Amino acid sequence: MNKNTSKSKILSLAILFFLIFAAHVMGQAIYEDERYVPETDPLVLEKLDQWQDLKFGLLMHWGAYSQWGIVESWSLSPEEYGWCERKKGSNPENYFAYKKEYENLQKTFNPVKFNPEKWAKAAKNAGMKYVVFTTKHHDGFSMFDSKYTDYKITDSKTPFSTNPKANVTKEIFNAFREEGLWAGAYFSKPDWHHPNYWNPYYPPKDRNVNYEPEANPEMWNDYVEFTHNQILELLTDYGKVDILWLDGGWVAKTPKSQITSWYDGQLKNNENGYLKHRIVNQDIRMDELVVKARKKQPGLIVVDRAVHGKNQNYLTPENRVPEKPLPYPWESCIIAGGGWSYSFNANYMSTKQAVHTLVDIVAKGGNLLFNIAPSPEGEWDQGAYDLLEGIGNWMDVNKEAIYGTEAMAPYKDKNVCVTTKPDGSIYLTYLMVEDEKSIPKSVEFNGLKLKRGSRASILGARGSVKWHQDGDQLRFEIPDAAMNKLAGTPAFVIKIK
Repeated sequence: MNKNTSKSKILSLAILFFLIFAAHVMGQAIYEDERYVPETDPLVLEKLDQWQDLKFGLLMHWGAYSQWGIVESWSLSPEEYGWCERKKGSNPENYFAYKKEYENLQKTFNPVKFNPEKWAKAAKNAGMKYVVFTTKHHDGFSMFDSKYTDYKITDSKTPFSTNPKANVTKEIFNAFREEGLWAGAYFSKPDWHHPNYWNPYYPPKDRNVNYEPEANPEMWNDYVEFTHNQILELLTDYGKVDILWLDGGWVAKTPKSQITSWYDGQLKNNENGYLKHRIVNQDIRMDELVVKARKKQPGLIVVDRAVHGKNQNYLTPENRVPEKPLPYPWESCIIAGGGWSYSFNANYMSTKQAVHTLVDIVAKGGNLLFNIAPSPEGEWDQGAYDLLEGIGNWMDVNKEAIYGTEAMAPYKDKNVCVTTKPDGSIYLTYLMVEDEKSIPKSVEFNGLKLKRGSRASILGARGSVKWHQDGDQLRFEIPDAAMNKLAGTPAFVIKIK
């Protein structure tokens, strides 16, 4: 079975066998088993197929909020989550004073050490193939030169606006494309600064629009047009954009049967301990937007996160790795260190943790989108650079087992993952366990049968590897030379051809 046929059948099976199950955590969605609506545009299908081969990308949350080292945007939402509690500012107990002080961070945001070329080189050397940058988060602060708002990094109220690199989105996209990476634009559909989303006449109740859109159609239409205009700006003036990554899944068209009111008990904690929120019909006219977007950028991959339908070209489990392979295109968004946004004194993953995470995700057919948050000054922590260097050193030897691979049953046996390629190559990646000091003398894998005459070798080491088949169990004898060569590696790969 060739690659395209295999993926097509997997996508079809997804429609038949998987039911929607999404629970909102930190404003996002955790995916278990969810229906998937395959794309029909041939250009998008081709692009999506290419994206699934990239495997490893970079996510960056960055905005004026980084000056406080807080969770991005969420302290503005009057929802009772501990992780978004207001703790900064001179008067956090007064919501309206806090919001004003938060929005005044625009007036002190001056990341003069901003150097996207350095980031792009580090990402490329780590083996990353695409970047997704937060052009605008829920707070509404635009990290690009939008003509539809003055709440932006290029406005005269922002000190950095006089810097030649003030239009940071353009600078980031250009720098990463120069290194051969794809460009992806994160964009928040809710905008808590815009008066036609959170109308100043009404206090915000939760993350949702604070009035009834159906009762105020002109106001809501103005907001929809604003949103479309900003997105089309990004797709017109910023070069080739490969991915439109939309956040804020509660901003969507909602059937009347699902709409809830503020007073109907939806704000009680659910059985998982997370605060529920209202469901409001916030029809952003997504189908119309996607048509306009793809006229600007043919083949554009659209990720309308947590909104079931044809405009969610791939799904995005957040800060977790699914326990099993998922039968549709997917990408795990994982924090490399600290939080999504910049954290002072952040601790970063070890190289071993990061490599194991990447291998586990790839073995299950997914991509890893690794989040690194820039500082208020426009730098990455040295810990982030060190981590990416470690990943890159491993990828230099073992990237063959990552890029362009496909999931293969049984996916994983204990601490050994398996992937394959359309040419028939099989890769067994042995993940070094915590207390292992040296490469094992032998590796066993259950659930795979090899053809007689198959040859095995170890990536990064010379010579062949002897193997034995006993029923469904394979046993590989690791040569001493390979054990010495690979000392200290977080994982090693046995290639079977």
